[in-house]
Amino acid sequence: MTNRRKRQQSSSSIMLRNLITMVTILTVSLGVCIIIAVGHQLLEEVHQTTNQITTSLEKTYIDGDDDWQEWRRNNTLDTSASFVYIHNLQKDDDNARYFSPNTEHILQIKPIKIPFISHLYYRPDFGFLYHRVVHAKGIYYTLWQSMHSQLEILLRVILVTAILLGVTLIIMPLYIRRLTKHLTDPIVNLSQNTKIIASAEEPGSMRLPVPEQPTEVTDLATNFNELLVMLNKRQEQQKLFVMNAAHELRTPIATIRSHAQLIERHGKDHPEIIEKSVRYITDESRQMQQLIDELLALSRADQLVLDVHDIDLSNMIANTVQSLNNTFPQKFITTIKPNVHMIGNANAIDQILNSLLTNASKYSPEDSTIEIQLETNAQENYVITIKDQGQGISNEDKAHIFERFYRSAEVRGSVKGTGLGLAIADQLIKLMGGTIQVKDNHPQGSVFILTIPAHTT
Repeated sequence: MTNRRKRQQSSSSIMLRNLITMVTILTVSLGVCIIIAVGHQLLEEVHQTTNQITTSLEKTYIDGDDDWQEWRRNNTLDTSASFVYIHNLQKDDDNARYFSPNTEHILQIKPIKIPFISHLYYRPDFGFLYHRVVHAKGIYYTLWQSMHSQLEILLRVILVTAILLGVTLIIMPLYIRRLTKHLTDPIVNLSQNTKIIASAEEPGSMRLPVPEQPTEVTDLATNFNELLVMLNKRQEQQKLFVMNAAHELRTPIATIRSHAQLIERHGKDHPEIIEKSVRYITDESRQMQQLIDELLALSRADQLVLDVHDIDLSNMIANTVQSLNNTFPQKFITTIKPNVHMIGNANAIDQILNSLLTNASKYSPEDSTIEIQLETNAQENYVITIKDQGQGISNEDKAHIFERFYRSAEVRGSVKGTGLGLAIADQLIKLMGGTIQVKDNHPQGSVFILTIPAHTT
């Protein structure tokens, strides 16, 4: 139960407890330091006072009663706080001892030495006394200086310090509680709003309130809202992806089903329709197979970590173009810089080239040419350029051609395709840290430019 209670403590209570403890320790330590400093200063003042008195006594030669009485009449010593005992060792009689008022009373009981503080004693009924002894010309001068006035000052300092400490300990929790509430309330609000968003049926459009301060919470809320936007965008893309995939699969399935039903109903009576329907079924099933293969390729590309190795890029591009040369009706023209090597993934580059060359052939006249160029730029990056003489791509479509399933209204239904080839190519080139750009080819057609950094990962 104790461990659970500790785990459930809020940051506000933790901050409050720790701050109160810290401020209490600092306040008490400061009070103790002040008391010690004042006490030390008072001791220094007493030391200087007693030093002045004993210096005066050393200059005075008291050799008899007359000298003693003369010294007492002329001296301004405060006998209520300073007690003098003089012992003249030059004489053997008892009259060689002289006492100021109350000094004999003090010496009736031996004062108690206070440890660790030199010259300080305690005498019941008299309190603390500062003791000094000096010697001159065979005469010992002993001084007991009362510290009553200094103790009063010290007690007042202690009292004032205690009052300030008490006031601080009373006010401090209220102030710290207000401070911690000011700091933690934005976090509590974020937590509550996060729970609301998490439990909402459609959290995509919801956002966390962004407080103006503190800055850390403001940044946290802003970053969280950006994360929500990104997650919402991905969720919408996923929904659109599923819808588009279902739509693309629905068409060939419907065609296959209709022709299968046609064969089932009229195949016996009209055998001539069987061959035509089977051809439709074969074409549509091949289209479905291509779509499924591209969906799987795209799914793998989303999670793929490419294994890289040394590639003879010049030779690889030449071989890829040669393998497709008899597949497409267009004429391929290559300008390939020889002996270009790179660290990359051969399968990914081959798939990218296949997608771009297939796309170029699909939208170009059969008697046109497709140019493939390999070079390195000033930054020593690898640049592959593919130029076709097709119908071109509008500026509006350029912004969307690498989106999954995107096909412009002009070609949808007239040119076969799934709308995934360029999306796969774009995803693979990003995995290698590269980019694909599309520009207009003059006077007609499109130019796809692949830029692959010299050091791919």
